[in-house]
Amino acid sequence: MFRRLQRLCAVGALVGLAAPALAADNSPVRQGAIGYALKALYWAVYQTPDGKDECPQGFNTWGPRETFKALFPQDKGQKWTEQESHLAREIEGWFPSDQPEKFPYIEAVGKVALGLNLDGKIGANDFTSPTGEKGVDNELYRVIGCQVHYRLPDGQTTFFDSKAIVTDHYNRMMIEITNVDDLANDPDVTVTVYRGLDPLLTDATGDNIIPGGSQRIDVKRGGRFHQVFKGRIENGVLTTEGKDLTFPWTTGFGTPTVMIVKDLRFQLKLRETGADGLMAGNVDIENFYSQLMKAESTHHEAYGQLSPPGLARSLRARADGYPDPKTGRMTTISAALDARFTQVFILHPPKAIAQSAHSPADAASR
Repeated sequence: MFRRLQRLCAVGALVGLAAPALAADNSPVRQGAIGYALKALYWAVYQTPDGKDECPQGFNTWGPRETFKALFPQDKGQKWTEQESHLAREIEGWFPSDQPEKFPYIEAVGKVALGLNLDGKIGANDFTSPTGEKGVDNELYRVIGCQVHYRLPDGQTTFFDSKAIVTDHYNRMMIEITNVDDLANDPDVTVTVYRGLDPLLTDATGDNIIPGGSQRIDVKRGGRFHQVFKGRIENGVLTTEGKDLTFPWTTGFGTPTVMIVKDLRFQLKLRETGADGLMAGNVDIENFYSQLMKAESTHHEAYGQLSPPGLARSLRARADGYPDPKTGRMTTISAALDARFTQVFILHPPKAIAQSAHSPADAASR
């Protein structure tokens, strides 16, 4: 009996070490810090119920199947080789030329869009947010706003992209807010981005993400995703300064890809159980397009009638930031992401390991 009690005590001690101890007031804010893990991520697309305000011409319908059928009709007796037809069209998707596409590509119109004022100006082409904020910069919305692929709730990209945020551990993006005095109002907080290593905590069904899980920090291979922001909390909303951020986002077939955003900033409504809001910045257009092509096959793009060449030309036409010093061509496009987080307890490694993993030499090797 005595040995059995000893074993039970030992197990209890291990459990106590593995699980974060609850504070006296049950608050997840521990020693001025609270952590969140990403549980859903969508490109922010403003939608009216019938879509007619933003897409009066309707939605894009010239997808891969429709364009291929028009380019290579089978009812006129002409024969094409694989190189002339399928391979040529695939190559045009992966390496789109600057030649005008013969098929229409419909862009979103209107003056309302989700996003943030990234440049601090109010221009003639800027949007107004649904809540009335002027000067919203989100040219990516013009590009994808009438593409059902990106519209909720049934768009293929929105489904596959956000599903992969949960199911693929590679995507485990986390933020930790430190120096927190009050989750409602605090003029000076620090926000650190990490990549985590563990599954998200779910309820008994396995379908619903719940708060309170723990996440280890990836200090071995996550250095490239580590970034520190300064921010403030006003009326429960976290707003950060802008800084460049690369974050993991594999979708579709599990190909490890990243998203590169310059001058990204967070604007999140904070709760003890989670956080929701926007991640907005200037998206590298070549990276955006490459991520799409690597993450999805022509088959998946055909679901939402998404034509990659048409999308590529629209991206280039609407790009509005960071001109190439040699050509003057814009390399980024203003954009916003709808980001949703659940509260987690972030487990830090011993200081010696953390310092070694985040040293300049180690970071450069990744």
